[in-house]
Parts: sequence; C-alpha cells; structure tokens
Amino acid sequence: MPIVAQSTETTDWVSRFADEVIEESERRAPGKPVVVASGLSPSGPIHLGNLREVMTPHLVADEIRRRGHQVRHVISWDDYDRYRKVPAGVAGIDESWAEHIGKPLTSVPAPKGSEHPNWAEHFKAAMIESLGALGVEFDGISQTAQYTSGVYREQILHAMRHRGDIDAVLDQYRTKKDPAKKQSQKPVDEAELEAAEGSGAASEDDGSSGTAGYFPYKPYCGNCEKDFTTVTSYDDESTEMTYACTACGFSETVRLSEFNRGKLVWKVDWPMRWAYEGVIFEPSGVDHSSPGSSFQVGGQIVGIFGGKQPIGPMYAFVGISGMAKMSSSRGGVPTPADALKIMEPQLLRWLYARRRPNQSFKIAFDQEIQRLYDEWDRLDAKVADGSALPADVAAHSRAVRTAAGELPKTPRPLPYRTLASVADITAGHEDQALRILSELDPEQPLGSLDEARPRFDKAEAWINTHVPADQRTIVRDEPDHALLKSLDEASQQSLRLLLDGLADHWSLDGLTHLVYGVPKVQAGFSADATPKELPPEIKTAQRTFFALLYHLLVGRDTGPRLPTLLLAVGQDRVRTLLGQ
Repeated sequence: MPIVAQSTETTDWVSRFADEVIEESERRAPGKPVVVASGLSPSGPIHLGNLREVMTPHLVADEIRRRGHQVRHVISWDDYDRYRKVPAGVAGIDESWAEHIGKPLTSVPAPKGSEHPNWAEHFKAAMIESLGALGVEFDGISQTAQYTSGVYREQILHAMRHRGDIDAVLDQYRTKKDPAKKQSQKPVDEAELEAAEGSGAASEDDGSSGTAGYFPYKPYCGNCEKDFTTVTSYDDESTEMTYACTACGFSETVRLSEFNRGKLVWKVDWPMRWAYEGVIFEPSGVDHSSPGSSFQVGGQIVGIFGGKQPIGPMYAFVGISGMAKMSSSRGGVPTPADALKIMEPQLLRWLYARRRPNQSFKIAFDQEIQRLYDEWDRLDAKVADGSALPADVAAHSRAVRTAAGELPKTPRPLPYRTLASVADITAGHEDQALRILSELDPEQPLGSLDEARPRFDKAEAWINTHVPADQRTIVRDEPDHALLKSLDEASQQSLRLLLDGLADHWSLDGLTHLVYGVPKVQAGFSADATPKELPPEIKTAQRTFFALLYHLLVGRDTGPRLPTLLLAVGQDRVRTLLGQ
C-alpha cells in the first residue's frame, strides 16, 4: 500500500483549493471519492502548456490524498476529436496527412516510424511516460472507447431530446451575422477549434442548425469516416436519424439508440462529462473562460444533464522563452518529455507548484536553466536547515514527493552549471568527467558518475541539444605563444601568482578563492578581503584577469566558470597553456 504522507500545513494555493474541494465534495457526493479532472487532446505533441491542465488538479488531488481522503484524478483523452490540421514540426509526416482531416484522431495513421497504432496513441504514449516520471497518478479515459462502446448512449439521447433547451442556452452567446453566411459564431478557444473547425456545420462550434433544426450531435460518416456531416432529420420516439456528408456525398438513416459512430459537439460534450463523472474540480485555461466560451456555457448546459459545474481556477499560459503561445495542433513546441531530458522531475514539478494557477510563467531551455537550478538548490538547502518560508517549504514538498512517497533523486546533487561545464569540456568522455567531479571536493570525492545521476545526464543533454556550437568550449591544444610574449609585467605576475597557488588550491572552493584572490593580492590587499573592503577598480582588475585566462585556455573572452574550467583542463595542461 502507498505511504500516506502527512498533510502539508500551510496556506499555499494548493491547500486552499484542497480545502474547498473537500468541502464541496462532501456537499455534493458525501462518502464518495473526490473527483478532479483534466482533459488533453492528442492532436499533436502535448506541450508544457497542456501540462498545467494536468499539474493543477494533480497537486490538489495529491494534497487531498495526503490528508487521507480517497480521490480520483480523471484525465479524459479527447482522442475522438476530429483531426483538424497537419501540425508543423512533427517528424515523419507530410501534407499527405491532410487527406485524414475530419476523421477521429484514433482513425488517423501514426507518424512514420511510430510503434503505435494511430495518431492519438502515438502522442498519448509520450505524455503518459512523462506523467509517470513526474509521479502523477491518474485514471485515463479514452473518449473513443467511451463513445464507440455506447457508454454515453443515454447521455446522447438525452441531449437530443433536450436539444431545444441546449440551443436556447447557446443562442444567448451567438453573435448575429449575415444570414447568408453559414457560421453563426466564431469559436473563441482552441478546444472548440480542435473539435469543430472545418466541420461544414451551420454552427460549427455548437452543433448543426440547418432547416431541420438544431442538433448537438455530430456523426462521423459511414463511408469516409469524416465529420463533414449534417443531421437532416431526427425522430425522438424511434431515434431514427438521417445525416448527409458533404465531403463524399454519402447519406444514411440510422437508429441513434444503436449508433456509436459520432459524438456530442464540444460545448455539450464537456458538461455532459462533468455530470457523468461527478467532477468536483477542474481548472480551465483563459481561452475557455471568456464570455461565451466553453467553460462559461458549459456551466449552464451541465444542469440539463443533472450535474453541476466543477469549481476550479482559470489558469494562465505557460510559455517558453522566445516563443509565442503554444499550440499542440501547430507542433514544434517543447513537451514535458523534452523538459525531462534536461531537468529532473522535481524541478519541473516545482515550476508548476510554486506559481498560483492564474500566474503565467516561462520555462527556459537556454542559459536560464542554470540560474533556475541554482535557485532550486538554495531552496533545498534552506528547507534542510529550517530557514525556508512556509509557502516555499510547501512548494518544495510538493516537488520532491507525492502522497505515495519520495520521487527518485540524484544521490549527490552537484551544481547543475558545474555539471554542464564538465559535460561541455569533456564531450562525452566519462572517465575525464569523473576525474574532474572527484576533484571538486577532495575530502568527499565522487566514487562513480552514478552518484551524480540523473542530474549529470540532464546537464549533458542540455549542453548537447540546447547550447549552440559556437558557444561550446574547446580547450587549446597548444599555448598561445604570441599572446604570452605580448604580456606586460603585471599580467605575467598575475599568471605566476595563479600557477604558484594551483597545487594548494586544487578543489572547486580552493580555485574559486585563488582566481578571485590574485587581483586582490596584486593590488596589495589580502586574498580574503571582502568586496566591502575593496575599491571598485578591483572588480575591473578581476574581469581583465579572467578574460586573459579564458583567452589562454579556450581562445575566447568568456567560458565556463574558471574554477570548473581549471579542474577540467587539469594541473599539468593548465601550466603548459599558461606558459610555465
């Protein structure tokens, strides 16, 4: 049985929502498990923005579990949505996939080379693996399975019987347009676009409303499998439904009470599922929450199915530095799997836990990741010594463990920027990497690279995939004799002071003290003098000294932190390159 962790005693946003959800669940469904929900469309790569749709209810559900309550986190895979467009940036596909537009995602072939049976399963699999690494416990529900097996049959028939009531709700939000045009409302959020764009219906985002009236159900064509269909007649008593496909010209009459090849339109489908699953908590994106959008309209339609709208916050977008808003259907955007290649699960969980849902934030794949890791390590140290603030302790706790226990972690979490520098310099030579890392702290040498894993592997992956070639570090093969001959006496003296102290300072801390201390000693101060005791020109002298070392070692003005670089190069080679 899983270990039930103690409740996190704090007033962070997760705890506040957990309080509300428990109270609401006891009011609506006393004695039953608390139900929280997420919805994901595998229309393309499921990106880091989509992850907030999962992490927000996950963190709340996990807090509820920590308190000893039963909770069910439902993730609805919207894999019965239509294939809307061919996403850019997905390997192994081309414009030939356009012939599948309008089919269910589970009827579209997977990208070339995939081991999965269809498009939806291909993109679901990557997300499921990432959620496992992140410690997210969930109950996944395929909407293809639900619809095609007839699970929602009564809900569909109920919606058709009450189509007038549904239409009346939707009509409150329709924008009146030129009657000669088919569309009566422009979809306002991406989920509506995913489910509806190009369907050929008179009112694409909320159902058919031709001469036969409004219908909240959209069949997939029995001939071409696409949803370019319009319901032309329906009889409530017999459930006989006739539809026509504008894509291939096919038409047929079926009994809806026996027909399983279609789905409720998006603005009806979502509230139907709230009622069916008994969802208490589900967040919604800002694009779902504007007037007339799916979450707002669903709050009125859910009552038709005998349910209530879930409580839950509007969540803001998650961005990537230098990129616009992410879209699964466009492709070419970083996914949780991409992030987990370069950062440990704890760090990624922390990014979502420390910000309230309505706060936007960015995830950087550039140099900023080093600063982020520094910040995380400082927090880790503060939590360990008891000096962290309560909200920070809560976010840290939610990052490193779930109700089931601690997430796997790196035994010796060395600084990420140091590991990245070592990976950069050693270029895949593990024996060299181990030598350097063992010399960081001679009193506690690293016995094996496994002690620094998986963090070392994440840093190495970042160096190899996100640092441009012209920024990689290549140590000189031979001394720069011309530069060494041109040095004035002061520069030569600075090199002598460094070389004289190498043996006694050969550790990360020792070399840090040494390289910062040389300009101080040259200026007549103690190497231990603090910045407050030194004149401003010492900083200028340090920068000049550092630039000289970089030029002599790697032929550039900058590079990895000098103490790490010196350890990487090794004493003998440093002495050679510095002219000794």
